[in-house]
Amino acid sequence: MDWNRLITNKRLGQEDHHPERHDDRTEFKRDYDRLIFSAPFRRMQNKTQVFPLPGSVFVHNRLTHCLEVASVGMSLGCDVSRALIRDKYPELRNTLFEELGQIVSAACLAHDMGNPPFGHSGEKAIQTFFTEGKGLVLRNRLSPRFWDDVTHFEGNANSFRILSHQFKGRRKGGFVMTYSMLASIVKYPWAASCAGEKKKFGFFASEEEFYKRIAEEMGVLKLSSPGEPLKYARHPLVYLVEAADDICYEIMDIEDSHKLKILSFEETSDLLLSFFSEDVQTNIRKRIEDEGMTDRNEMIVYMRACTIGKLENECVKAFVENEEAILNGTFQGSLIDHISERQRNAYKKCCKVSFEKIYRSKPVLDVELAGYKIMETLMDQMTEAVLHPDRYYSQQLICRVSSQYDIHAADLESRIMAVLDYISGMTDVYALDVYQKINGISLPIV
Repeated sequence: MDWNRLITNKRLGQEDHHPERHDDRTEFKRDYDRLIFSAPFRRMQNKTQVFPLPGSVFVHNRLTHCLEVASVGMSLGCDVSRALIRDKYPELRNTLFEELGQIVSAACLAHDMGNPPFGHSGEKAIQTFFTEGKGLVLRNRLSPRFWDDVTHFEGNANSFRILSHQFKGRRKGGFVMTYSMLASIVKYPWAASCAGEKKKFGFFASEEEFYKRIAEEMGVLKLSSPGEPLKYARHPLVYLVEAADDICYEIMDIEDSHKLKILSFEETSDLLLSFFSEDVQTNIRKRIEDEGMTDRNEMIVYMRACTIGKLENECVKAFVENEEAILNGTFQGSLIDHISERQRNAYKKCCKVSFEKIYRSKPVLDVELAGYKIMETLMDQMTEAVLHPDRYYSQQLICRVSSQYDIHAADLESRIMAVLDYISGMTDVYALDVYQKINGISLPIV
Protein backbone atom coordinates (compact mmCIF):
# COMPACT_ATOMS: atom_id res chain seq x y z
CA MET A 1 0.00 0.00 0.00
CA ASP A 2 1.10 3.56 -0.72
CA TRP A 3 0.81 6.47 1.76
CA ASN A 4 0.09 8.86 -1.12
CA ARG A 5 -3.15 6.98 -1.78
CA LEU A 6 -3.91 5.90 1.79
CA ILE A 7 -4.26 9.47 3.03
CA THR A 8 -7.05 11.29 1.22
CA ASN A 9 -9.59 13.89 2.27
CA LYS A 10 -12.20 12.76 -0.24
CA ARG A 11 -15.60 12.49 1.49
CA LEU A 12 -18.15 9.69 1.26
CA GLY A 13 -21.26 11.01 -0.45
CA GLN A 14 -19.58 14.23 -1.60
CA GLU A 15 -17.04 12.88 -4.04
CA ASP A 16 -18.13 15.41 -6.65
CA HIS A 17 -17.45 18.29 -4.22
CA HIS A 18 -13.99 17.06 -3.28
CA PRO A 19 -12.05 20.21 -4.34
CA GLU A 20 -14.33 22.59 -2.42
CA ARG A 21 -13.10 24.13 0.87
CA HIS A 22 -15.25 26.21 3.18
CA ASP A 23 -12.84 27.44 5.85
CA ASP A 24 -9.26 27.15 7.08
CA ARG A 25 -9.80 23.92 9.02
CA THR A 26 -8.28 20.77 7.58
CA GLU A 27 -10.81 18.24 6.30
CA PHE A 28 -9.79 15.87 9.09
CA LYS A 29 -10.36 18.55 11.72
CA ARG A 30 -13.84 18.97 10.24
CA ASP A 31 -14.36 15.22 10.75
CA TYR A 32 -13.40 15.63 14.40
CA ASP A 33 -15.68 18.63 14.94
CA ARG A 34 -18.61 16.96 13.19
CA LEU A 35 -18.33 13.97 15.53
CA ILE A 36 -18.01 16.07 18.71
CA PHE A 37 -21.27 17.89 17.96
CA SER A 38 -23.23 14.80 16.88
CA ALA A 39 -26.06 13.13 18.81
CA PRO A 40 -24.63 9.57 18.63
CA PHE A 41 -21.38 10.85 20.15
CA ARG A 42 -23.22 12.74 22.86
CA ARG A 43 -25.26 9.65 23.79
CA MET A 44 -22.08 7.80 24.74
CA GLN A 45 -21.99 9.78 27.98
CA ASN A 46 -24.70 7.43 29.21
CA LYS A 47 -23.33 4.13 27.93
CA THR A 48 -21.44 1.78 30.21
CA GLN A 49 -17.70 1.40 29.69
CA VAL A 50 -17.02 -1.16 32.44
CA PHE A 51 -18.39 0.00 35.78
CA PRO A 52 -22.02 0.89 36.67
CA LEU A 53 -23.36 4.35 35.82
CA PRO A 54 -23.94 6.59 37.64
CA GLY A 55 -22.16 6.07 40.94
CA SER A 56 -20.88 7.95 43.95
CA VAL A 57 -17.40 7.77 42.40
CA PHE A 58 -17.12 9.09 38.86
CA VAL A 59 -15.64 6.44 36.57
CA HIS A 60 -15.33 6.23 32.82
CA ASN A 61 -18.24 5.98 30.45
CA ARG A 62 -18.03 5.47 26.68
CA LEU A 63 -17.78 9.20 26.04
CA THR A 64 -14.90 9.93 28.44
CA HIS A 65 -13.17 6.80 27.19
CA CYS A 66 -13.40 7.92 23.56
CA LEU A 67 -12.14 11.41 24.42
CA GLU A 68 -9.10 9.92 26.14
CA VAL A 69 -8.49 7.49 23.29
CA ALA A 70 -8.66 10.44 20.87
CA SER A 71 -6.03 12.29 22.91
CA VAL A 72 -3.64 9.33 22.83
CA GLY A 73 -4.48 8.74 19.15
CA MET A 74 -3.50 12.32 18.31
CA SER A 75 -0.09 11.76 19.92
CA LEU A 76 0.40 8.43 18.15
CA GLY A 77 -0.49 9.82 14.73
CA CYS A 78 1.63 12.95 15.10
CA ASP A 79 4.66 11.05 16.39
CA VAL A 80 4.45 8.39 13.66
CA SER A 81 4.10 11.08 10.98
CA ARG A 82 7.13 13.01 12.26
CA ALA A 83 9.27 9.89 12.59
CA LEU A 84 8.48 8.56 9.12
CA ILE A 85 8.98 11.94 7.42
CA ARG A 86 12.28 12.44 9.26
CA ASP A 87 13.71 8.97 8.69
CA LYS A 88 12.08 7.56 5.57
CA TYR A 89 9.75 9.84 3.59
CA PRO A 90 11.05 13.43 3.49
CA GLU A 91 9.03 13.92 0.30
CA LEU A 92 5.81 13.64 2.35
CA ARG A 93 6.57 16.86 4.22
CA ASN A 94 3.89 19.55 3.65
CA THR A 95 1.37 16.93 2.47
CA LEU A 96 -1.73 15.38 4.04
CA PHE A 97 0.59 12.84 5.65
CA GLU A 98 1.46 15.45 8.25
CA GLU A 99 -2.19 15.33 9.40
CA LEU A 100 -2.09 11.70 10.57
CA GLY A 101 -2.72 12.80 14.15
CA GLN A 102 -6.01 14.48 13.21
CA ILE A 103 -7.20 11.44 11.23
CA VAL A 104 -6.39 8.99 14.03
CA SER A 105 -7.88 11.27 16.68
CA ALA A 106 -11.18 11.60 14.79
CA ALA A 107 -11.34 7.84 14.23
CA CYS A 108 -10.74 7.31 17.95
CA LEU A 109 -13.70 9.55 18.78
CA ALA A 110 -15.94 7.40 16.60
CA HIS A 111 -14.62 3.91 17.33
CA ASP A 112 -17.25 3.06 20.00
CA MET A 113 -20.23 4.97 18.58
CA GLY A 114 -21.87 1.76 17.40
CA ASN A 115 -21.70 -0.03 20.75
CA PRO A 116 -25.16 -0.88 22.12
CA PRO A 117 -26.23 -0.18 25.72
CA PHE A 118 -24.47 -2.15 28.48
CA GLY A 119 -21.29 -2.73 26.49
CA HIS A 120 -20.36 -6.25 25.44
CA SER A 121 -23.31 -7.66 27.36
CA GLY A 122 -25.57 -5.70 24.99
CA GLU A 123 -23.74 -7.07 21.96
CA LYS A 124 -24.08 -10.60 23.28
CA ALA A 125 -27.80 -10.15 23.97
CA ILE A 126 -28.40 -9.12 20.35
CA GLN A 127 -26.35 -12.02 18.98
CA THR A 128 -27.92 -14.67 21.18
CA PHE A 129 -31.46 -13.43 20.57
CA PHE A 130 -31.01 -14.90 17.09
CA THR A 131 -28.84 -17.92 17.95
CA GLU A 132 -30.48 -19.04 21.21
CA GLY A 133 -33.60 -16.92 21.73
CA LYS A 134 -36.92 -16.33 20.01
CA GLY A 135 -35.20 -14.89 16.95
CA LEU A 136 -33.93 -18.34 16.00
CA VAL A 137 -37.26 -19.10 14.27
CA LEU A 138 -36.46 -16.37 11.73
CA ARG A 139 -33.46 -18.15 10.25
CA ASN A 140 -35.30 -19.52 7.22
CA ARG A 141 -36.97 -16.18 6.55
CA LEU A 142 -33.72 -14.21 6.34
CA SER A 143 -30.95 -14.32 3.75
CA PRO A 144 -27.70 -16.11 4.76
CA ARG A 145 -25.75 -12.84 4.62
CA PHE A 146 -28.22 -10.99 6.83
CA TRP A 147 -28.28 -13.92 9.24
CA ASP A 148 -24.47 -13.76 9.47
CA ASP A 149 -24.69 -10.03 10.23
CA VAL A 150 -27.24 -10.27 13.03
CA THR A 151 -25.84 -13.40 14.70
CA HIS A 152 -22.40 -11.77 14.82
CA PHE A 153 -23.71 -8.27 15.65
CA GLU A 154 -20.61 -6.20 16.24
CA GLY A 155 -20.23 -2.66 17.60
CA ASN A 156 -17.37 -1.91 15.23
CA ALA A 157 -19.46 -2.74 12.17
CA ASN A 158 -22.32 -0.73 13.62
CA SER A 159 -20.03 2.31 14.03
CA PHE A 160 -19.24 2.14 10.31
CA ARG A 161 -22.99 1.88 9.57
CA ILE A 162 -23.82 4.93 11.71
CA LEU A 163 -21.17 6.99 9.93
CA SER A 164 -21.85 5.86 6.35
CA HIS A 165 -25.50 4.77 6.04
CA GLN A 166 -28.11 7.16 4.68
CA PHE A 167 -30.88 6.95 7.25
CA LYS A 168 -34.36 8.25 6.35
CA GLY A 169 -34.43 12.03 5.98
CA ARG A 170 -30.64 12.26 6.26
CA ARG A 171 -28.12 13.17 3.62
CA LYS A 172 -26.28 10.85 1.28
CA GLY A 173 -23.04 9.55 2.76
CA GLY A 174 -24.25 9.52 6.37
CA PHE A 175 -21.88 11.72 8.36
CA VAL A 176 -20.04 12.47 5.09
CA MET A 177 -16.64 11.69 6.60
CA THR A 178 -13.30 11.46 4.81
CA TYR A 179 -12.29 8.14 3.30
CA SER A 180 -9.14 7.88 5.42
CA MET A 181 -10.99 8.49 8.67
CA LEU A 182 -13.71 5.93 7.82
CA ALA A 183 -11.17 3.25 6.90
CA SER A 184 -9.30 3.92 10.14
CA ILE A 185 -12.19 2.77 12.35
CA VAL A 186 -12.72 -0.56 10.56
CA LYS A 187 -10.74 -2.88 12.80
CA TYR A 188 -11.91 -6.05 11.06
CA PRO A 189 -12.17 -5.22 7.32
CA TRP A 190 -14.11 -8.25 6.20
CA ALA A 191 -17.68 -9.51 5.90
CA ALA A 192 -19.48 -11.33 8.74
CA SER A 193 -19.11 -14.68 6.93
CA CYS A 194 -15.35 -14.34 7.55
CA ALA A 195 -15.83 -13.56 11.24
CA GLY A 196 -14.44 -16.87 12.49
CA GLU A 197 -14.20 -17.90 16.13
CA LYS A 198 -13.71 -14.34 17.41
CA LYS A 199 -17.03 -13.37 15.78
CA LYS A 200 -15.62 -10.03 14.64
CA PHE A 201 -16.25 -8.25 11.34
CA GLY A 202 -16.13 -4.73 10.00
CA PHE A 203 -19.23 -3.92 7.96
CA PHE A 204 -22.77 -5.16 7.48
CA ALA A 205 -23.81 -6.34 4.03
CA SER A 206 -25.85 -3.13 3.69
CA GLU A 207 -22.65 -1.01 3.90
CA GLU A 208 -20.26 -3.36 2.12
CA GLU A 209 -20.25 -1.34 -1.10
CA PHE A 210 -19.30 1.80 0.83
CA TYR A 211 -16.25 0.11 2.33
CA LYS A 212 -15.34 -1.44 -1.03
CA ARG A 213 -15.47 1.99 -2.68
CA ILE A 214 -13.31 3.53 0.05
CA ALA A 215 -10.77 0.69 0.08
CA GLU A 216 -10.36 0.59 -3.70
CA GLU A 217 -9.94 4.36 -3.92
CA MET A 218 -7.09 4.24 -1.38
CA GLY A 219 -5.44 1.07 -2.64
CA VAL A 220 -6.10 -0.96 0.50
CA LEU A 221 -4.96 -4.53 -0.21
CA LYS A 222 -7.77 -6.91 -1.11
CA LEU A 223 -7.21 -10.36 0.38
CA SER A 224 -10.26 -12.19 -1.01
CA SER A 225 -10.49 -13.75 -4.46
CA PRO A 226 -13.42 -13.18 -6.86
CA GLY A 227 -16.50 -15.01 -5.63
CA GLU A 228 -15.29 -15.15 -2.02
CA PRO A 229 -16.68 -13.02 0.83
CA LEU A 230 -15.06 -9.58 0.81
CA LYS A 231 -11.89 -9.31 2.88
CA TYR A 232 -9.20 -6.62 2.99
CA ALA A 233 -6.00 -5.93 4.85
CA ARG A 234 -6.29 -3.26 7.52
CA HIS A 235 -5.73 0.37 6.64
CA PRO A 236 -2.43 1.13 8.46
CA LEU A 237 -3.98 3.77 10.70
CA VAL A 238 -6.28 1.13 12.21
CA TYR A 239 -3.25 -0.10 14.15
CA LEU A 240 -2.83 3.33 15.76
CA VAL A 241 -6.53 3.60 16.65
CA GLU A 242 -6.41 0.09 18.12
CA ALA A 243 -3.26 0.92 20.11
CA ALA A 244 -4.82 4.08 21.57
CA ASP A 245 -7.87 2.04 22.59
CA ASP A 246 -5.76 -0.78 24.06
CA ILE A 247 -3.69 1.67 26.09
CA CYS A 248 -6.64 3.63 27.46
CA TYR A 249 -9.11 0.93 28.33
CA GLU A 250 -6.56 -1.25 30.13
CA ILE A 251 -4.72 1.45 32.05
CA MET A 252 -7.78 3.58 32.84
CA ASP A 253 -9.69 0.52 34.11
CA ILE A 254 -6.82 -0.04 36.54
CA GLU A 255 -7.12 3.57 37.75
CA ASP A 256 -10.92 3.33 38.07
CA SER A 257 -10.55 0.11 40.05
CA HIS A 258 -8.33 1.89 42.55
CA LYS A 259 -10.90 4.66 42.95
CA LEU A 260 -13.60 2.05 43.55
CA LYS A 261 -11.35 0.19 46.02
CA ILE A 262 -11.42 -2.98 43.95
CA LEU A 263 -7.61 -2.77 43.82
CA SER A 264 -5.50 -1.52 46.72
CA PHE A 265 -3.01 1.33 46.37
CA GLU A 266 -0.15 -1.16 46.59
CA GLU A 267 -1.62 -3.43 43.88
CA THR A 268 -2.32 -0.49 41.58
CA SER A 269 1.06 1.19 42.00
CA ASP A 270 2.88 -2.13 41.49
CA LEU A 271 0.99 -2.70 38.23
CA LEU A 272 1.67 0.79 36.88
CA LEU A 273 5.31 0.94 37.92
CA SER A 274 6.04 -2.50 36.45
CA PHE A 275 6.21 -0.86 33.01
CA PHE A 276 9.50 0.79 34.02
CA SER A 277 13.02 -0.24 34.98
CA GLU A 278 14.06 -0.05 38.64
CA ASP A 279 15.89 3.24 38.02
CA VAL A 280 12.87 4.86 36.40
CA GLN A 281 10.58 3.56 39.15
CA THR A 282 12.87 5.21 41.71
CA ASN A 283 12.76 8.49 39.75
CA ILE A 284 8.96 8.41 39.57
CA ARG A 285 8.66 7.85 43.30
CA LYS A 286 11.17 10.66 43.93
CA ARG A 287 9.23 13.08 41.72
CA ILE A 288 6.04 12.23 43.62
CA GLU A 289 7.85 12.96 46.87
CA ASP A 290 9.49 16.14 45.57
CA GLU A 291 6.12 17.44 44.35
CA GLY A 292 4.73 16.97 47.85
CA MET A 293 1.96 14.58 46.78
CA THR A 294 0.30 12.82 49.70
CA ASP A 295 -3.10 12.07 48.17
CA ARG A 296 -2.96 8.46 47.00
CA ASN A 297 -5.43 9.01 44.16
CA GLU A 298 -3.21 11.80 42.85
CA MET A 299 -0.16 9.54 43.07
CA ILE A 300 -1.96 6.91 40.98
CA VAL A 301 -2.97 9.58 38.47
CA TYR A 302 0.69 10.57 38.05
CA MET A 303 1.85 6.95 37.68
CA ARG A 304 -0.93 6.33 35.17
CA ALA A 305 0.16 9.36 33.12
CA CYS A 306 3.75 8.06 33.08
CA THR A 307 2.55 4.62 32.00
CA ILE A 308 0.40 5.92 29.15
CA GLY A 309 3.29 8.08 27.94
CA LYS A 310 5.60 5.06 27.93
CA LEU A 311 3.13 2.86 26.09
CA GLU A 312 2.52 5.59 23.52
CA ASN A 313 6.26 5.82 22.82
CA GLU A 314 6.54 2.05 22.57
CA CYS A 315 3.65 1.79 20.10
CA VAL A 316 5.11 4.54 17.90
CA LYS A 317 8.39 2.62 17.86
CA ALA A 318 6.60 -0.64 17.03
CA PHE A 319 4.69 0.99 14.16
CA VAL A 320 7.76 2.63 12.62
CA GLU A 321 9.84 -0.56 12.92
CA ASN A 322 7.10 -2.67 11.32
CA GLU A 323 5.83 -0.10 8.82
CA GLU A 324 6.90 -2.14 5.79
CA ALA A 325 5.01 -5.25 6.98
CA ILE A 326 1.98 -3.08 7.81
CA LEU A 327 1.95 -1.62 4.29
CA ASN A 328 2.42 -5.09 2.79
CA GLY A 329 -0.50 -6.47 4.79
CA THR A 330 1.72 -9.11 6.45
CA PHE A 331 1.90 -7.61 9.97
CA GLN A 332 0.42 -9.94 12.58
CA GLY A 333 -1.30 -9.00 15.82
CA SER A 334 -1.58 -5.55 17.39
CA LEU A 335 1.11 -2.96 18.09
CA ILE A 336 0.89 -3.86 21.80
CA ASP A 337 2.04 -7.38 20.83
CA HIS A 338 5.24 -5.89 19.37
CA ILE A 339 6.38 -3.48 22.10
CA SER A 340 9.49 -4.11 24.22
CA GLU A 341 9.47 -7.16 26.48
CA ARG A 342 9.24 -5.34 29.83
CA GLN A 343 6.24 -3.26 28.73
CA ARG A 344 4.60 -6.20 26.96
CA ASN A 345 4.84 -8.39 30.07
CA ALA A 346 3.58 -5.57 32.30
CA TYR A 347 0.60 -5.06 29.98
CA LYS A 348 -0.19 -8.79 30.03
CA LYS A 349 -0.11 -8.72 33.82
CA CYS A 350 -2.57 -5.81 33.85
CA CYS A 351 -4.87 -7.79 31.54
CA LYS A 352 -4.68 -10.84 33.81
CA VAL A 353 -5.50 -8.81 36.93
CA SER A 354 -8.30 -6.99 35.10
CA PHE A 355 -9.93 -10.26 34.07
CA GLU A 356 -9.61 -11.84 37.51
CA LYS A 357 -10.44 -8.90 39.77
CA ILE A 358 -12.21 -6.24 37.68
CA TYR A 359 -14.28 -7.77 34.89
CA ARG A 360 -15.46 -10.57 37.21
CA SER A 361 -16.23 -8.20 40.10
CA LYS A 362 -19.79 -8.13 41.44
CA PRO A 363 -20.68 -4.56 40.27
CA VAL A 364 -19.55 -5.36 36.72
CA LEU A 365 -21.34 -8.72 36.64
CA ASP A 366 -24.53 -7.13 37.98
CA VAL A 367 -24.55 -4.59 35.15
CA GLU A 368 -23.94 -7.32 32.58
CA LEU A 369 -26.72 -9.54 33.94
CA ALA A 370 -29.27 -6.73 34.17
CA GLY A 371 -28.21 -5.29 30.81
CA TYR A 372 -28.53 -8.65 29.11
CA LYS A 373 -32.08 -9.15 30.38
CA ILE A 374 -33.12 -5.61 29.38
CA MET A 375 -31.67 -6.00 25.87
CA GLU A 376 -33.17 -9.48 25.46
CA THR A 377 -36.62 -8.14 26.34
CA LEU A 378 -36.35 -5.14 24.01
CA MET A 379 -35.22 -7.37 21.14
CA ASP A 380 -38.08 -9.77 21.78
CA GLN A 381 -40.79 -7.11 21.98
CA MET A 382 -39.59 -4.95 19.09
CA THR A 383 -38.94 -7.88 16.74
CA GLU A 384 -42.39 -9.26 17.48
CA ALA A 385 -43.78 -5.83 16.62
CA VAL A 386 -42.16 -5.69 13.16
CA LEU A 387 -43.16 -9.31 12.47
CA HIS A 388 -46.82 -8.42 13.17
CA PRO A 389 -47.09 -4.66 12.52
CA ASP A 390 -50.87 -4.84 12.12
CA ARG A 391 -51.44 -5.71 15.79
CA TYR A 392 -52.51 -2.99 18.20
CA TYR A 393 -49.63 -3.44 20.66
CA SER A 394 -47.12 -3.64 17.79
CA GLN A 395 -48.32 -0.30 16.48
CA GLN A 396 -47.90 1.25 19.91
CA LEU A 397 -44.30 0.04 20.11
CA ILE A 398 -43.47 1.05 16.54
CA CYS A 399 -44.68 4.59 17.26
CA ARG A 400 -41.80 4.95 19.72
CA VAL A 401 -39.17 4.45 17.01
CA SER A 402 -37.43 7.50 15.55
CA SER A 403 -38.48 8.44 12.02
CA GLN A 404 -34.91 8.04 10.73
CA TYR A 405 -35.17 4.25 11.09
CA ASP A 406 -36.98 2.37 8.31
CA ILE A 407 -39.33 0.54 10.67
CA HIS A 408 -42.19 0.56 8.12
CA ALA A 409 -40.14 -0.97 5.27
CA ALA A 410 -41.85 -3.50 3.03
CA ASP A 411 -39.18 -6.18 3.54
CA LEU A 412 -38.59 -7.95 6.85
CA GLU A 413 -34.80 -7.59 6.87
CA SER A 414 -34.99 -3.80 6.67
CA ARG A 415 -37.50 -3.74 9.52
CA ILE A 416 -35.30 -5.95 11.69
CA MET A 417 -32.30 -3.77 10.89
CA ALA A 418 -34.36 -0.76 11.97
CA VAL A 419 -34.98 -2.52 15.29
CA LEU A 420 -31.24 -3.05 15.70
CA ASP A 421 -30.55 0.60 14.81
CA TYR A 422 -33.12 1.76 17.36
CA ILE A 423 -32.04 -0.49 20.23
CA SER A 424 -28.28 -0.23 19.69
CA GLY A 425 -28.55 3.57 19.64
CA MET A 426 -30.16 3.71 23.09
CA THR A 427 -28.31 4.87 26.19
CA ASP A 428 -28.29 2.57 29.21
CA VAL A 429 -30.78 4.79 31.04
CA TYR A 430 -33.14 5.07 28.05
CA ALA A 431 -33.02 1.29 27.49
CA LEU A 432 -33.93 0.76 31.15
CA ASP A 433 -36.73 3.32 30.89
CA VAL A 434 -38.26 1.68 27.80
CA TYR A 435 -37.89 -1.76 29.40
CA GLN A 436 -39.76 -0.63 32.52
CA LYS A 437 -42.53 1.05 30.56
CA ILE A 438 -43.24 -1.82 28.16
CA ASN A 439 -43.31 -4.20 31.13
CA GLY A 440 -45.68 -1.96 33.09
CA ILE A 441 -43.12 -1.44 35.85
CA SER A 442 -43.19 2.35 35.63
CA LEU A 443 -45.43 5.09 34.32
CA PRO A 444 -44.59 8.64 33.23
CA ILE A 445 -45.14 11.15 36.00
CA VAL A 446 -48.31 13.08 35.18
